[in-house]
Amino acid sequence: MTFGQPRTCDRLLAAAYNKGFKDRTHRFVNNNDVVPQLPPEPAFTHVDAVRHIDSSGRIRESVGMLGGLADRAKGLTADAFAPASDGIRDHLMRNYLAAIEKNLA
Repeated sequence: MTFGQPRTCDRLLAAAYNKGFKDRTHRFVNNNDVVPQLPPEPAFTHVDAVRHIDSSGRIRESVGMLGGLADRAKGLTADAFAPASDGIRDHLMRNYLAAIEKNLA
């Protein structure tokens, strides 16, 4: 399991990883966490098996394009005085753990 991991693979390595470790790994991304967006694509990419944590703290296995954009906007407006800090707040491990604990209840 990884939490807020940056992109680490090229497309060839990611494809091999996905084939070899399918259903054995999970990659969690918390709403607007800035770290999983780095370094930029297309030079680097993520492996599959992503679990999205939405702005309400629910873990989802998939998020559609429009729903994902709306949820990101909701996360950005959660703190009207510091909207840009949402990407940093979402990277904090305590926020990942709080979401996982919430989903276990």
